[in-house]
Amino acid sequence: MLYIRSKKIGASIACAVILGVGSFSVMADDTFSPYVDAKGNISFPLEFRTNMVHLGSWFVPSGGASGFHDVYTEKKSVAIFRKTGKFPDGAVLVKELRASKSGNYTTGEGVNYATKDIKQWFVMVKDVKGRFANNPLWGDGWGWALYKPDNKAKNVATDYKTDCLGCHVPVKDKDWIYTEAYPTLNSQ
Repeated sequence: MLYIRSKKIGASIACAVILGVGSFSVMADDTFSPYVDAKGNISFPLEFRTNMVHLGSWFVPSGGASGFHDVYTEKKSVAIFRKTGKFPDGAVLVKELRASKSGNYTTGEGVNYATKDIKQWFVMVKDVKGRFANNPLWGDGWGWALYKPDNKAKNVATDYKTDCLGCHVPVKDKDWIYTEAYPTLNSQ
């Protein structure tokens, strides 16, 4: 039996177990994110579809990123964004890319729908303090990660500037996030 003397460490372990982190690691701090360890490694949020809020979706009709892009974050991050217009420190955004098909339905011809086939996931963690300046997956106020369906335990991104940032340049002035497709962020 393992006895833990510090209540603070015990709370971190309990939080990691409850939130479904794949493997135990020491987190950056108790209040930051249960998905980030002390070195800035981002863990895949396993239960994001049931533990997070769906912000909205994008549909990309063709190309390598074609399909549905569903985006999720924590309920508390939505509440703070509605008040401040910004994601709070530690906010986690998960974008799931699903393949799509189309068919003719009573609602119209060529109706697109998401399939069960996952292409990949993007995970971003807001970092207002610049905690991991020496980690190439952290910068510009965020931690950046990319996971493939064959291994949710491995972040395949190696440098956010070359692997991630390029797609976000058009929204640099909006904290690198395309928020226009996220109606959940509106308070109405």
